[in-house]
Amino acid sequence: MKRLSIYTGIAFMAVALLLSGCVSNKKFRSLQASYDEMRTKEQELSRKYQDTQQQLSAANTRVTSLEDQIASERANVKSLQEALNQCLTSSNQGNVNISKLVDEINASNRYIQHLVNTKNKSDSLNMVLTNRLTRSLSREEMQDVDVQVLKGVVYISLSDNMLYKSGSYEISERAGETLSKIAKIIMDYRDYDVLVEGNTDNVPISQPNIRNNWDLSALRGSSVVQALQEEYGVDPKRLTAAGRGEYNPIASNESESGKTRNRRTQIIITPKLDQFMELIDKAPENGSSTGTADVSSDTTTVSPIRQ
Repeated sequence: MKRLSIYTGIAFMAVALLLSGCVSNKKFRSLQASYDEMRTKEQELSRKYQDTQQQLSAANTRVTSLEDQIASERANVKSLQEALNQCLTSSNQGNVNISKLVDEINASNRYIQHLVNTKNKSDSLNMVLTNRLTRSLSREEMQDVDVQVLKGVVYISLSDNMLYKSGSYEISERAGETLSKIAKIIMDYRDYDVLVEGNTDNVPISQPNIRNNWDLSALRGSSVVQALQEEYGVDPKRLTAAGRGEYNPIASNESESGKTRNRRTQIIITPKLDQFMELIDKAPENGSSTGTADVSSDTTTVSPIRQ
């Protein structure tokens, strides 16, 4: 996407003023240093945003992979159970190693239960986190805060009217108490990463130091990240600031109410990616291969399959 750089504009203005004799060399160097610093910060924010988007996409892919594994293991258990039932009801169908089939069924059961327990644990932690946060918020605060759990991820959506000064990315005094409550929850759940993502409506921004809604949304996300770090002590290694401009709407921008909903900052709390990798890489204790052998007895006890 083609974008006009405000920093280039600042540099040209500084040169023009210097040539006209209105600005001293010292002032010019100060402007040049400010430009370089702002350019560096912009590049760092852009890099972190891209990294976080990739991580979030990978996390969602791994969640889908876990669900697919659960479905596949259930189908495998059903197939093994049917094969075992055929062996038990008909001795003329061949010599099958019932003991090995039982071991495979039990191994699959253990793996399924492990996946289910892990998913339930994650869901339970997310619900506890959500309930703790909503209980800590006052009725007035809940009018500006929306908390949801979607696909194993906690989304805390904050309205810009509460969070920022009008037309600015500076945190308002009104938002301090709400952010302190959210920060406490984040501090209690240290195994989770936090992405702060700014969003705007489609009305162009008109500020001398902000180029467009991309800038505004990224600056707002960065403001919240810095507040969480500097004022509430959240580890900055867990934090990422991002901006999505006007391109992630949740309502139509044709109405004022829709624009109000779209002007929001989301605090997204996600499990660390290495936890997903560890879960996916963990295999059942026994293999899933099949074999044949003589049936040693007519009666076999099979553990019940937990679906």
